[in-house]
Amino acid sequence: MSAEIVPFDWGRMLMGDVPPLFLLEIVFRTTLMFLWLVVLLRITGKRGLAQLSPLELAIVIGLGSAAGDPMFYPEVPLIHAMLVLALVVGLQRGLSYLVIRSERVETFIEGIPVEVVRDGVIRLGSLSRANLSREDLFERLRGQGVRQLGEVQRAYFEQDGNLTVFTHKDAPPPGLQVVPPWDLQWPLTLDVGSPHSGLVACLHCGHTLEVAGLLPMCPACSDGNHAPAQSRSQQDSAQSKGWTPATLDPLAPDGGGESGGQANDGGEKAAQAQPGGRS
Repeated sequence: MSAEIVPFDWGRMLMGDVPPLFLLEIVFRTTLMFLWLVVLLRITGKRGLAQLSPLELAIVIGLGSAAGDPMFYPEVPLIHAMLVLALVVGLQRGLSYLVIRSERVETFIEGIPVEVVRDGVIRLGSLSRANLSREDLFERLRGQGVRQLGEVQRAYFEQDGNLTVFTHKDAPPPGLQVVPPWDLQWPLTLDVGSPHSGLVACLHCGHTLEVAGLLPMCPACSDGNHAPAQSRSQQDSAQSKGWTPATLDPLAPDGGGESGGQANDGGEKAAQAQPGGRS
């Protein structure tokens, strides 16, 4: 094929072997593919954006693809690639203008923040909509120095994929431990229906409860404000994970447990520390 190529053939380099009307087709194809790319990135969620909005990531992909092909393929005319690059930049400027002027367009393109923790309790429905697992959330909280959920007043999963955390300034209440990672050391587990006295935290959502007697099902896991839509069997499976003693500081030498909370004989069992044993 290389023998058929005439070096520095300006007609081939600039226009190729297509009629000028093909430029209008390039306008249509570029606009359609760019908008489709934005929609697909918006659907896939925010986890993989790495501080880029869907619009910005679409720009990076579109510019990279449009600029790369004419560098390697002689059959791709430069004028076509230059037109694509100009269109991508123009579409970005146009959509950015619409994002600034229209709240509806901004919500569609950028999304909205999602509240994933409120007053030390995981909002399970919001966590599901954000495509985050509990361990993903805990990993991000540990990155901001959070040791237990009681420290967190609010946590928001932002449009750029970052987690914004607001913690109590002084004397946070006890809550569900976040450290050490559960894959390395599973929290002490208290089964539903076992006797216990003291403050406990739900292993599923972090809801805390003062008990003196048999441990009940977690009331927050069934609350529509915290639980995602799920079947009864899924709820039973989630709630059967039970409780753990609420802690002020899980890294304290004494375990940071609430003083005065004592477990009755047979009322608790320590789950085995199993690396890779994510719930």
